[in-house]
Amino acid sequence: MRFEKWQALGNDYAVIEERELPFELTPERVRAFCAAHTGVGADGVLLLSESAERGFVAALRIFNPDGSEAELSGNGVREAVMYLRRSGWTGDDIFSLSTAAGEVRPRITGPTTCTVDMGRASLRSKDFPSGPDDGTGTLEAAGRELSFQHVSIGNPQCAIEVGEELERLDLRQLGPPIEAHELFPNRTNVSFWRRDSDSAITARIFERGVGETMSSGTGATGAAIAAVLRGLDGKVTVHLDGGELEVEVGEDLHVNLTGWALPVYRGELSDEFLEALKVI
Repeated sequence: MRFEKWQALGNDYAVIEERELPFELTPERVRAFCAAHTGVGADGVLLLSESAERGFVAALRIFNPDGSEAELSGNGVREAVMYLRRSGWTGDDIFSLSTAAGEVRPRITGPTTCTVDMGRASLRSKDFPSGPDDGTGTLEAAGRELSFQHVSIGNPQCAIEVGEELERLDLRQLGPPIEAHELFPNRTNVSFWRRDSDSAITARIFERGVGETMSSGTGATGAAIAAVLRGLDGKVTVHLDGGELEVEVGEDLHVNLTGWALPVYRGELSDEFLEALKVI
């Protein structure tokens, strides 16, 4: 079974074409595949298949390394987009991709870069059912009371503004109780962010089903929207451990995300590993 490893700002995914799979991609198989020491080692799996709907180049399913399925990933989408172009699925610069969060429309801007129309974000959603219209709230985690901004951008985001303590935060302690907080019935992604200027922030991301990551496209988007709601310009540069992303937030919370994605290697699973996956 062939696959490719891609990364975007250190957020790495294995890209698999569904027609290559000799079995169903179950949560147990995803966990084994993504395992750092006994598998391929990845932050998740991007599964591409031909779309049953007209007008879409492909359908994309996104799996976290814990086996759960994510609605959307900004970095994952960019990796999938660049893979589709390089692998000959399309020759167009602008096309549509079907995801669990709905249609995504990327625009390829260079050999390694693209802008993804992420759609319109919402401050109210089923993922924060008790939340007010503005999506704000407070919660307690690791003995701290924290104010947050809920944002739904295909998946749930909890954005928390902090100050100079950002680098010192222990996300292994803070992240899990926020991700699984009772306010969020489907769990949530968490971004901790700091204002750097009127057009830039720095963020650290604790991703649902993953843990702390070097970057997250939707996490950066959630943090950027929270920052714009608090007075920043509509075009926000988000500094992450893995690099920078550009997030453009419209007055109606329509979002465009720009960044790069690169291939790491092509691989083929051994017969022995495939047999082990089949019996899981």
